[in-house]
Amino acid sequence: QVQLVESGGGLVQAGGSLRLSCAASGSIFSMNTMGWYRQAPGKQRELVARIASNGITNYADSVKGRFTISRDNAKNTVYLQLNSLKPEDTAVYYCNTEAKTTNGSPWRNYWGQGTQVAVSS
Repeated sequence: QVQLVESGGGLVQAGGSLRLSCAASGSIFSMNTMGWYRQAPGKQRELVARIASNGITNYADSVKGRFTISRDNAKNTVYLQLNSLKPEDTAVYYCNTEAKTTNGSPWRNYWGQGTQVAVSS
């Protein structure tokens, strides 16, 4: 099993910044793409950003130029730097990864419990 634990959420004023972290632990043989998703009240969960194991990134249009995703493969950790925050960024942010627990096991999708980001106007 793989566990993902997010941290770094909180309440911030519009224009402010936060840095989210997500640490993976457990029986990890290999991790592929790591990503951040968010879900606002009454809305579907949506992709915010993701980063492949080779460092290639992609972002939702709504966060391009404001958010930056990075990863530390040695620490099995992915980060999301959130700058120039807007009230519409308010949501629960979830970490996600695709991982294998052994060489012969299939790739499986794992989710963290989520961390709340609230942006006041």
